[in-house]
Amino acid sequence: MVTRPRLRSALTALALVLGALFAPGIGVLGGGATEAHAVTKLTHAQATSRFSSSGITWSSSGGCSNRNNPTCTSFDQLNLPSAQGAQTLKSATGCAIRITGGTETGHAGGTYSHWNGYKLDFAKSTCLNNYVTGTFTYIGTRGDGARQYQSGSGNIYADEGNHWDVTYYNCGGC
Repeated sequence: MVTRPRLRSALTALALVLGALFAPGIGVLGGGATEAHAVTKLTHAQATSRFSSSGITWSSSGGCSNRNNPTCTSFDQLNLPSAQGAQTLKSATGCAIRITGGTETGHAGGTYSHWNGYKLDFAKSTCLNNYVTGTFTYIGTRGDGARQYQSGSGNIYADEGNHWDVTYYNCGGC
């Protein structure tokens, strides 16, 4: 006869194995990575409309929004959860939020990159700095030395010196 602690351990192990097998997008039997990465993409106009309605501003060193120009600030192909994450940040902090980098070329590559719609850059301010460092959990430095903070929802805020480089895995509790 199986005792309760052994039964509980066996059921826990079974649950973990089944979770690994069937996890959407990453599980062996889960149907492939495309399901996990299916996300709504915004146009530049859709993103700026959201930002304007939330009181979020943006700037571009080139005064433009062409995604293929590294001096522009573009939101073409921004993930909806990234835009919502910025809106959540604005409402949670009450700080002035200014976006200085979006989906334009010129940023580092990778799956969770600016180009793929997961990242936004925010201008630093005393209000925003104090909120991030006082509210989120310090998780160490990145390979380039940037200090990283993780929000309660799992998004990562990296202090790149003159701005915050934020990776949005989700909308931040929207």
